[in-house]
Amino acid sequence: MPTFSNPVLPGHHPDPSVCRVGEDYYLVTSSFAYFPGLPVFHSRDLVTWTPLGHVVDRPSQVSLTGLDVSDGLWAATVRHHEGTFYVVVTLARGRQGGVTCLYTAEDPAGPWSDPVRLDAEGIDPSLFFDDDGRCWFTACRDAAEPRVTGPGELWMRELDVRRKVLTGPTHILWHGAMRGAWVEAPHVYKRDGVYHLLAAEGGTEHHHAVTAARADTVTGPYATDPRSPLLTHRHRGAAEPIHNVGHVDLVDTPAGETWAVALGTRPVDGTHTLGRETFLVPVEWTARGPVFAPDTGRVQLIERVPAGTTGQGRRQGGTVRDDFTAPGLGPEWAGLRGPVDDLVAPHPGTGGLTIRLSPEPLTSTGTPAFIARRQQHLRMRASTRLGLSATAPSQEAGLAVFQNHHQHATVALTVDTDGAPQVVLTVREAGVASRLAAVPVTDTEVVLAVDSDDSAYTFLVHDNAAWTTLGSVERPFFSTERAGGFVGVHLGLYGIGDTGEAHVRWFEYSPAQP
Repeated sequence: MPTFSNPVLPGHHPDPSVCRVGEDYYLVTSSFAYFPGLPVFHSRDLVTWTPLGHVVDRPSQVSLTGLDVSDGLWAATVRHHEGTFYVVVTLARGRQGGVTCLYTAEDPAGPWSDPVRLDAEGIDPSLFFDDDGRCWFTACRDAAEPRVTGPGELWMRELDVRRKVLTGPTHILWHGAMRGAWVEAPHVYKRDGVYHLLAAEGGTEHHHAVTAARADTVTGPYATDPRSPLLTHRHRGAAEPIHNVGHVDLVDTPAGETWAVALGTRPVDGTHTLGRETFLVPVEWTARGPVFAPDTGRVQLIERVPAGTTGQGRRQGGTVRDDFTAPGLGPEWAGLRGPVDDLVAPHPGTGGLTIRLSPEPLTSTGTPAFIARRQQHLRMRASTRLGLSATAPSQEAGLAVFQNHHQHATVALTVDTDGAPQVVLTVREAGVASRLAAVPVTDTEVVLAVDSDDSAYTFLVHDNAAWTTLGSVERPFFSTERAGGFVGVHLGLYGIGDTGEAHVRWFEYSPAQP
């Protein structure tokens, strides 16, 4: 039987939402303060996903300035109805739900509309189109009587899709199966005339779980599915390779199967650096409701491919080298909180990348001269050939291992106080910088690299035909458990200074082969 490897979207692809149109599947994940935001993917088999673009790719669509890296665009839902794609999402500030926005498009590759602000509180919005064509909006928020019901509640209002406004009364649907835990991530599905409400409880860390309720009418009342939680790894030991499982969305295939996309993490010795990733899980419908992973009861690293598909699914990726010869940056690259077109410029045809140095540091909540891609393999090398003719130590450009703006490491080409070129390794924790090494180099163009494995990130420079190791930083330093927040490690190129330009010849990402 053909199989595939989970996760299907490795490295920082959290809160997945999926829909199908004919033979095509479309998926959206959270992007937080990275820009462009809300990446859109396409697949024909639910296993191999190709990036199409982003829902948010224009400054007019969102303002992320001033936000922590783990705030921003949280947990979107994508749906399709009568030729139109819909995405609803919360713009969070200070780890709280703020503005809820609706975006629409006729083509999921874009362009997507400017946002319509909905009169909705809370987070994790979702849409359900019923058989009669009516559309229902659900979300989660603080409960009105937390001492009685528990801390959270799921609620619903009708969405007038023509006017793009919420209308009619608010319906309180459910307070969750585990009343002592926050209930979130609601999605409604209809099966054989019964409405099924799926949610996530226990937080997005170790106690994450999928719970469920059902009703005979879309607005409820909903009764808790007594089997809850329906899917969780909270009860499994430290040796379990996948943790934090939850936040599912369901999709039916043309072959008549149902599959779930879910988030999960792959920790090593209790900490994870790749972020929350997207996993694919088989689902079976029974008279009692959905059964997740019916043969095993757990999300697996190796799973059978969906019926009606062929081949071996997604394989281990090889080395990816970007010479920046294409117009614009590829969809794997993103900046922070806004477009960086005026700071980072690829050279179509001839290749290479110019980074105009900016005084905005990586520690700020603005938009620095910085582009990054997700780390998607625990064991890998990221490297770049970069040149900078610095005239002062305040000018630097290089390679960043970026967890958030308070927690990251940089290996940078700069100069010392006498103007001699050097490469410097610096780490920042809680915003406090520590210089770990400074190595003189003979040229103003060098190759910088970082190797990652189970234990550490090791930083190197290649100069004068030889590699020099600058130092290592323990892997847990970059973990969510230590740094906090919701994001995974990104590997980036950056430049800091009042004046000057850095020139990047190429960037290479090389996963270690198993």
